[in-house]
Amino acid sequence: MPPTGQLIPADAPFSAQQESWLAGFLAGIAAAGRRDGASAAAPSVTVDVLFGTQTGNAEILAGELVSGARARGLGATATALDDVTPERLAAMSYVLLVTSTYGEGEMPDNAGLFWEALQAGTAPRLEGLRYGVLGLGDQGYDDFCQAAKLIDTRLEQLGATRLHDRVDCDVEFEEPAAQWTATVLDLVAAETGAAGATEVNASTAAAPARTRSPWNKRTPYRSRLAVNRVLSSPGSAKEIRHYELDLGDSGITYEAGDALAVVPVNGDTLVGALLEHLGASGDEDVDGQPLAEVLRTGREIRTPSKELVADLVQRAPTSELASVVAHGDRSDLDSFLWGRDVLDLLRDAGPAAPGVAELLPLLRPLQARQYSISSSPLAHEGSVHLTVASVRYGTGERAHEGVASTFLADRTGEEGTVGVYLQPNASFRVPADDATPIIMIGPGTGIAPFRGFLHERAARGASGRNWLFFGDQHRATDFVYEEELTALRESGVLTELDLAFSRDQAEKVYVQTRMRERSRELYAWLEDGAHVYVCGDASRMAKDVEAALLAVIAEQRGRGADDAAEYLADLRRGKRYVRDVY
Repeated sequence: MPPTGQLIPADAPFSAQQESWLAGFLAGIAAAGRRDGASAAAPSVTVDVLFGTQTGNAEILAGELVSGARARGLGATATALDDVTPERLAAMSYVLLVTSTYGEGEMPDNAGLFWEALQAGTAPRLEGLRYGVLGLGDQGYDDFCQAAKLIDTRLEQLGATRLHDRVDCDVEFEEPAAQWTATVLDLVAAETGAAGATEVNASTAAAPARTRSPWNKRTPYRSRLAVNRVLSSPGSAKEIRHYELDLGDSGITYEAGDALAVVPVNGDTLVGALLEHLGASGDEDVDGQPLAEVLRTGREIRTPSKELVADLVQRAPTSELASVVAHGDRSDLDSFLWGRDVLDLLRDAGPAAPGVAELLPLLRPLQARQYSISSSPLAHEGSVHLTVASVRYGTGERAHEGVASTFLADRTGEEGTVGVYLQPNASFRVPADDATPIIMIGPGTGIAPFRGFLHERAARGASGRNWLFFGDQHRATDFVYEEELTALRESGVLTELDLAFSRDQAEKVYVQTRMRERSRELYAWLEDGAHVYVCGDASRMAKDVEAALLAVIAEQRGRGADDAAEYLADLRRGKRYVRDVY
């Protein structure tokens, strides 16, 4: 189909010369109409911007694509991937698709249903579609931008035509994403003869209302850490802390369900040990900065990069690391690397390890860590709260620490400041309808956003029922926010509270155990329109919770596993089953 397919009947194709003349002729008419004072006509070509997102970045970029399209005289809408059926996709002419990758090469939560339908044998042919794909990911993972790669390949298999080669962006995505955006939009504008800004009307107003904050990874807001207190009790195997950060004059506005990115600093102990191993003083100049400062604030030295692993295997083929890699088992390598930092691997390589000049290019930039916000702006005006487990463990003769968690706990100091910026998560929100019941499942620090949800619902005077499933190891030491939850329960805000402390009895009990125990009531809430939220560990808990939810649905409906899966899929489509997992 030609780019101006809306104007040229399929059974009477024009030549390229005729198409060019017609596009210019129509553009001239439109321009003349505007010169005569007529209002701008609605764009004849619409660009469908589709996004798959886990943390919100892809949605923000989708909004920028929509703005850029309109600035070029094109109509544009932005839509989450799961809201697009294959049939609807087949009716589109131009699609620009932005997606992140979740976990180990999986689709983000709002793209799973789209991908399932797209790869089915019944998916329609897409010869009339022209498209471009932008991937967001992290090269530290083996399945870098895998979701984008899979969708790009599948669209091609179904007959769609690429406007431009796919671009896969690493964590520093802003510049390559901006270049791709400008390139593909210019291509569409050139093909369609669009020129000049278009008015926003009802048909093009569906873009997400997101704008970039002045505070980001390069220019974080220096927030005062006003509160730092331990929530877990003495004797706990964990150290969970509650933080309150002052938003001051930042202008940062957030909603319950958003995340806050914390820009950490590596600990002096690890930096010093690494410098000692390298035989460096720390004063060496690296692009105008002392080496010690570069390692402290600019490089990821807690988590070894894939590039460093590959380099060390080549340098030290008899090392323990090389032996593990030689087996070719990815899970074995993941197990070996878990808990080991850059210094551990350099020591393992012995005298073959790289020196400073060779090591620095193998270290990735130090990344911000994102934490689910545990407050509501309606109840905690001017501040943002976090609920964070401090990571501390020992291996051999060394003590290891999490970068951001112990930075907050130990190295910020009383009334110190922390570099932060907001990471919006529009898909993880309390329902707009205050009468809607909600079910929240969040063991451990997964309770964070639900503390915010409960305070939000209380501040709004929401009439909807609220049910929380929470758990950890021991009630006596790990029941964080116990007094708050008890008060919310007694006031009627928290309608149901189910607790699962796994090690308080011989047989371990988890939140999914409690869900199955209350199968009938849980299904009744779903039938009453309840929204289900899950927050916490993605590798095990979230999967176990989903399995329990499917079991509850299957048991109560009595129609088998396939019916339960479709019921849950309908909840996803209706934004009634959403997750914030990591």
